[in-house]
Amino acid sequence: MLMTGLSGNEIYCLAQKGYDPGNIVVGNSVHSLGLIRGITSGLKTISGGEIASITQLIVDGRHAAINRLEQEAKEEGDRGLTGVVSELRKLSGLMEFLAIGSSVKTPGAAGAFFSTACSGQDLFCQVDAGYEPRHFVIGNVAYALGLARGIAGGLKVFARRGEVKEFSDMYNHTRHLALERLEAEAAERGCNAVVDIITRIIPFGPGVREMLMVGTGSYNPALGQPKIPYTSELTGEELWNLTQVGYAPLRLVLGTSVYALGLAGGFTAFFRSFARGEIDEVTRLVYDARENCLDHIRLEAEELKADAVIGVKIFIHELGAGLVEVMAIGTAIRKHPGVSTHSDQLIPQAITRDRDTFFDQAPAVPGMPQPRTLERT
Repeated sequence: MLMTGLSGNEIYCLAQKGYDPGNIVVGNSVHSLGLIRGITSGLKTISGGEIASITQLIVDGRHAAINRLEQEAKEEGDRGLTGVVSELRKLSGLMEFLAIGSSVKTPGAAGAFFSTACSGQDLFCQVDAGYEPRHFVIGNVAYALGLARGIAGGLKVFARRGEVKEFSDMYNHTRHLALERLEAEAAERGCNAVVDIITRIIPFGPGVREMLMVGTGSYNPALGQPKIPYTSELTGEELWNLTQVGYAPLRLVLGTSVYALGLAGGFTAFFRSFARGEIDEVTRLVYDARENCLDHIRLEAEELKADAVIGVKIFIHELGAGLVEVMAIGTAIRKHPGVSTHSDQLIPQAITRDRDTFFDQAPAVPGMPQPRTLERT
């Protein structure tokens, strides 16, 4: 009996490209941090920066789970895997790396095995836009803000308002490092593009975070052989529409700014908060941080000789009292005469988003992890 995670819309879209649905496939790997790595990471969290031993541990775990996932699908005679997700879960002091996907088959047709992070609808759009899926790829970095940077940044917070370069440099470095590793893994697989990139920041332990990027390493003959694969976080239908009007993605561009309100501004804003009306100090702080982020991605796009940056999104959250992080992210694009879509129009099923039908609103059990869905967000 067929047991698949694909929806009706996904099955319909994949059928248009000659794929039949297969079963859900699972791969996992359980790891221990170990005494040596624990000591190393503990020392590293004092100075800040990447914790190379933790990064390697996560890379090994994620790839081991993905390799087992792919091996199981190959043993079943499947052509490929769609909707692949890579999860990290803690089990009694151990870490389980879990990979899940839904397989597809091509009865009577040969072809190289592939794995992809995208849904069935996104895969239809990508294939129709000329992007042949090859392999699920990841890029990550485990990092700690560090006590030393925390002290330096803390002094800046109390000293005056403005950007805290120690924090901004750290965040910018980790984000770009994850992207570079994603690109390198795709290049090793013979890909000239990575599409449908999803970015997540995941808590790993006290003072440690993982910056994770996953996407689908693909090959589009029209794009040639660039030194670095082109990267994009555009959805499948966005990529199709972009191709239809003759554009191709160049690179995911991103920038982060961390700003401090400062002691004087903090007191002013505090007392002003008791009365209604705009708090000028905070307004200016957040405005400057956003503009700085946009400048970061504008400069990156200019270096790439891009025609535009599309799909720009800005995220903001408070790191601590008087300290905010703002991040901007988008896809740099350029006119490309060689790209084209196979179809003149997208089918309706390719742009129909599947809705959730199960909702768990039960209160969390103390000491137990919250339930999580396996769909990407």
